[in-house]
Amino acid sequence: MAVLGIESSAHTFGVGIAMDGNILSNEKEMYRIGKGGMIPNKVAEFHIDNAAGVIDRALEEASIALREIECIGYTKGPGMGPCLQVGELTAKMLAARLRVPIVPVNHGIGHIEIARHFAGQNDPVVLYVSGGNSQILKIDARPYRHYKVLGETMDIGIGNMFDTFARGIGLDPAWGSTVEKAAQNGGYVELPYTVKGMDFSFTGLLTQALRLSGSVGREDLCFSLREISFSMLCETTERALMLTDSSELCVCGGVAQSQRLREMLGLVAKEHGASFGFAPNEFNADNGGMIAFVAERMHRGNYHVPIERCGILQRYRIEEAVVFG
Repeated sequence: MAVLGIESSAHTFGVGIAMDGNILSNEKEMYRIGKGGMIPNKVAEFHIDNAAGVIDRALEEASIALREIECIGYTKGPGMGPCLQVGELTAKMLAARLRVPIVPVNHGIGHIEIARHFAGQNDPVVLYVSGGNSQILKIDARPYRHYKVLGETMDIGIGNMFDTFARGIGLDPAWGSTVEKAAQNGGYVELPYTVKGMDFSFTGLLTQALRLSGSVGREDLCFSLREISFSMLCETTERALMLTDSSELCVCGGVAQSQRLREMLGLVAKEHGASFGFAPNEFNADNGGMIAFVAERMHRGNYHVPIERCGILQRYRIEEAVVFG
């Protein structure tokens, strides 16, 4: 059962192919941000220009012909509207051409389920950290099987914070990973630390870090921003781990590519005798493989949406999505 998945929620146009729970290919093209950030319409144009080539590469890598695809999955949301629409329209075109079912996938579910798969975990406390999302979650079976939000950002996602800071101090490219590199030789500067139960806030931290830019060394600010924000995540995640009495902890999403964050969370898990897992970085970054993986599970569960009812939802909350498998 070969399923093709399309991811286009932000800067990445990704295509993956899954079969029998395995990822056969995972191809992508990424819009280069530079110092200026993302203009949704420009990114959407980039996706349109690259869609056909990425699909062809994914099929070639998987050694599968297009006619062998039995279902198409695509990212319904959350994400940037014009970018999501490119993936949706591409998926509709393929499904209509092949006369196969189509499955809309929640972007966050894709990140979580692929990480849970690689970690070999059953029911972990999940820290999901990406550009637009920062949440602590756990599966709840009532009233349907879904990820219940235990805690989350009260303002912006941690990835958004890092990217905004990178743009503000002129880093190129303006990515969180660029901030991480600059942090390697930095020292500590006091910045706001905002935690309320299992929720957290990043705008005060970001505002003060930008305010100090120019009077405090760049490396010191990058180091402090990273260490303080990660400590906030670790404190709240540890609280969730204790309150749920869970024996498994998982981290996923673009920011989960950070070796430092994984190191800190690993210590939290070890302290409480819990296993700790994450996906390879290829699958922490936005990718089509995770969409194909979840779409195959949904297809096996006979969850399909008539093509005329497919659409996008920019603010598609993760707890609204049913979890299969």
